[in-house]
Parts: sequence; C-alpha cells; structure tokens
Amino acid sequence: MNLVVLDGHTLNPGDLSWDDLQQQGELTVYDRTSVAEIAERAKDADAIFTNKVPLNADTLEKLPKLRYIGVLATGYNIIDVAVARQRGIVVTNVPGYGTNSVVQLTFALLLELCQRVQRHSDSVSKGKWSQSPDFCFWEYPLVELSGKTLGIIGFGDIGQQVADVASAFGMKVLGYSRIQTDQSHRRNFSWAQLDELLEQSDVVSIHCPLTPQTKGLIHAGTLAKMKESAFLLNTSRGPIIVEKDLADALKRGQLAGAGLDVLSTEPPPSDHPLFGIENCLITPHIAWATREARSRMMGMVVSNLVGYLQGQPIHVVNT
Repeated sequence: MNLVVLDGHTLNPGDLSWDDLQQQGELTVYDRTSVAEIAERAKDADAIFTNKVPLNADTLEKLPKLRYIGVLATGYNIIDVAVARQRGIVVTNVPGYGTNSVVQLTFALLLELCQRVQRHSDSVSKGKWSQSPDFCFWEYPLVELSGKTLGIIGFGDIGQQVADVASAFGMKVLGYSRIQTDQSHRRNFSWAQLDELLEQSDVVSIHCPLTPQTKGLIHAGTLAKMKESAFLLNTSRGPIIVEKDLADALKRGQLAGAGLDVLSTEPPPSDHPLFGIENCLITPHIAWATREARSRMMGMVVSNLVGYLQGQPIHVVNT
C-alpha cells in the first residue's frame, strides 16, 4: 500500500517518528506540498495524509488509485468530503487529541490579557521597577477572573473543559451551542442565546467549528453587543471572526482586548489589520502543537489507518 504524507512538517518537525505509520505500507513523507504538486506526488497513492493541503474535487479526480484520506487535524473543511464519498474514498480525522493543549493556551491568552505578565517582565528588564519610588508598579490594568462571566461559543469537548477550568477560577459560565446537552452537574452554568452571551460575558471564548453558519459569526454587529471591558478569545478557526471589524472595535476601545491563536489567512499578510494593536495578542496557531498533543495525534493517525485496513474504520467523517 502506497502512503503519502503531503505536509508532515508541522506534525513532525523531527521530534517524533513516522515508524509506526511506515509499518503499514510504503511511506513517502513530504514536509510541504503545493496544490500544483499534489497530483504528481500522490498519483500512485492508495492513502494520503494531509493537514492543510486541500483536496478538492478537481484534485481528487486526478487520483484514481486513492481510497483513503487521513486528515492530520480535527477540522476537515479542506477536503471535499461529498466528492470523496462519491468516489468511495474514506476520510478520517483526529478528534480530541489536542483538547488539553488548546484549553491551556486559551487560558494562557486570557491570563496574559489579565496580568500582562510578559510586558511587565519586559518593563522590569528595562529598569522601570528599579526606578520606581514604590515597592511595586504596574503599567497596565490588572484583572481578577473570580466572579467574572465567561461565555463559551461552542460547547464540545474543548468548550466543556474550558468551562471546568473557568469554574476553578471562580467564574460563572454561559454556553452557546447548536446542541444543548445536559449540564446540570455544573455550578454557575447556564445556556444562553448568542446575543445574551455576548451582552453578559466579561470574556467570550470561541470553540466552535468553522461551518457556513459560523463563518463571520463575530462581526461589527455582534461585537457591538459586548461590554467595553470584555476580552475576546479565539483558538478555534480564524474566519469565525471578521478581522477588520475586530480591529476597528479594538482601536475604538469597544473591547478591552483580544487573544487569538488563529487568523483567516495563515500565514497572514504582513499588513494584517490586527497587527500592531496593543491590546490584541496573536500567537501563530500553536494551541494544538505541544509535543504531547502531536504525539497523541500521530498515534491516532496510525490507529485510524489500521482500523480502515482491518475493515473497521474509525473517526470517519464522510459516511
């Protein structure tokens, strides 16, 4: 069986091993693949593995041998799953591998917005504490989370674990989700409609998938409903936010700040409208990328393929 990994560098930049996947067939790993290179590199592939290299209808038609696509991520919007199904191609994803890491970065962004740890540390290094007439000083507002309300958009595994951590900080939690599951075991939790959540929350954190319904969900109109003292976090997908609208809102002081791990275009252009805004933190899509999370993903990628080869496919997204 011919196995081709189209963009393996982000999953494994050298600190993991492809050995377990290699045991399942003849494996070729490319660090990166452009759209123009897909057909040639994967022409003999029985199985393709891709993280962000798109496989649309035109590309799939050029790969007659292909029978399996393993997405090296949870989101699979880069695959034309309907065409894959029509062509008898099984598509699997890797859910849940990065939940702990995404939750961790969500609160890293939030705590940085609340305490400005790095910027205060930089100030100390520049000698500002040494020059202070007092035993302490701060250059930015300091915010305590206890008693604040966290609104979570998308209440799947990640959203629920974010709620767990928020509760440990003493926060109230509002949840907005297409499906409202039983959360009666949670203290200080209630379901809310989107407008209600935006209006009442001190922090809004996005954890929903990118779909036609969620694309552009946060725009000028919805941002206007938020408190001026509120923070907006996004560790989900960039296009859920209309970024020019967010930039305008931050510049006007309509929000206290934003923490983003994702943008609509990745990597972003150098003139991105959110660059240079002091109260906007942006990390380069790293929530998923701890070694521990990537190691879990590698194991699940192999398990998905083994399940398919044994006639018992798991994590299939195009049934």
